[in-house]
Amino acid sequence: MTEESLIKYPCDFPIKIMGKSQQGFTQSVLEIVKIHAPDFDDATLEVRTSRSGTYMSLTCTIRATSREQLDSIYQALHSHPMVTMLL
Repeated sequence: MTEESLIKYPCDFPIKIMGKSQQGFTQSVLEIVKIHAPDFDDATLEVRTSRSGTYMSLTCTIRATSREQLDSIYQALHSHPMVTMLL
């Protein structure tokens, strides 16, 4: 039995990446995202800092082309030591 996706590709897909606010966090995340979604536009990146300034959340809305692409991005981001959480 094959699993049918609820997502229709291609589509715009937001990925929220959270981690400690530290030098190089944003650049590291962007490098990973661009490996898997080379057409991602940096200008669309949404950045938020926690009230205390300890954490950052980055929202990258990519043009997703397949489930495999999304799985690869999530796996690469999840394994990065600066990333605390993904949504």
